[in-house]
Amino acid sequence: MAKQKGHIKYVGTLGDVRHFKIKGNKGFFAGLVGGPTAEQVKTAPGFIRTRENMSEFAACAMTGKSVRIGLSALMKQMTDSQFTGRLTAIMKKINIEDGSEARGQRAVLVSQQPQYLKGLDFNRNISFNGILSAPFTLTPSVDRNESTLSLEAFNPMSFLNVPSGATHFRIINAVSVVSDFIYNSATGAYEAAEPLLNELSNIAYSDYTPIDAVTPVIDVTATLPGSPTLTVNVSVLGCVGIEFYQEVGGNYYLFNAGNAMKVQEVF
Repeated sequence: MAKQKGHIKYVGTLGDVRHFKIKGNKGFFAGLVGGPTAEQVKTAPGFIRTRENMSEFAACAMTGKSVRIGLSALMKQMTDSQFTGRLTAIMKKINIEDGSEARGQRAVLVSQQPQYLKGLDFNRNISFNGILSAPFTLTPSVDRNESTLSLEAFNPMSFLNVPSGATHFRIINAVSVVSDFIYNSATGAYEAAEPLLNELSNIAYSDYTPIDAVTPVIDVTATLPGSPTLTVNVSVLGCVGIEFYQEVGGNYYLFNAGNAMKVQEVF
């Protein structure tokens, strides 16, 4: 693959060469036009493995999208530019663990393989553990409808990696439901096993807490709306996060830097 280094910046096809950008990478790229037609990919016997891969990739992308929709209010300030791709790759690891179905129809069973999501940092460049080192606990309720994030009193200057200029922070406890996705042979497509539960979420925040004094005890409880009865076909992502602010004239302005979140538990 060639990489364009000149000053002419454009995308599209010129003769037999197509020019394009790749998300997350600087510069413009070029490659030769060619390859099989869409009809060949859809019908030719030689592309059966490609079709299987495409089917399962769609399922992994849908499952990852459910995570992003459930936590959409936090995506902008918490994720890096390649989070969607990283999340889809994790879902693919979960997908290939299903040994009960044929290739092209393997389910994405987050409920059976939660270990792949535990510890996931939403921004690969900002580790949550590198920002907050104070001990904490995240405790779900028995019915999984609620979780409580608790931190004992601590000195922020000793246990936080504070971005320059920040005056306050907030602790975040977020819960979000993600359904398993299974292949429906009647429709030839993947569907959420529990569509009514999928993407239910709640995001709870602590008070604005100054960074220049020992904090009080912090307890943040997040509760799913409507007290739903959760089935074995869904998982609840228990996410913990932190946001930094600058107080100016009694108003709090969110920082663009230093904010971090991770999946602490899947229950």
